[in-house]
Amino acid sequence: MKTVTICGSMKFRKEMQRIAFLLEIKHKMNVLQCVYNVDSLDVTLEEQAFLENAHYRKIELSDAVYVVDIQGYIGEQVSKEIAFAESKGKEVIYYSGQEQMF
Repeated sequence: MKTVTICGSMKFRKEMQRIAFLLEIKHKMNVLQCVYNVDSLDVTLEEQAFLENAHYRKIELSDAVYVVDIQGYIGEQVSKEIAFAESKGKEVIYYSGQEQMF
């Protein structure tokens, strides 16, 4: 079973949640997701830094990152996450190349 970390812009959070479910149920992948602030709670800079570090740790634990790049959009933070994954020798899978799987 391949373990993947979902990476993508928070503007795609609903899509990322749906894709994560489908990756697990249909493609038998173990999916590590980012934390979604669905209640739009205030987050301190310290808490934000903790969440970022936790996400990078998830990437380290994964076999691959699964980039949700709807309409080809990859933001600055996701670009950094891709570069980090590549520096660790992780596979990078792009949703835009896999859309037919869904």
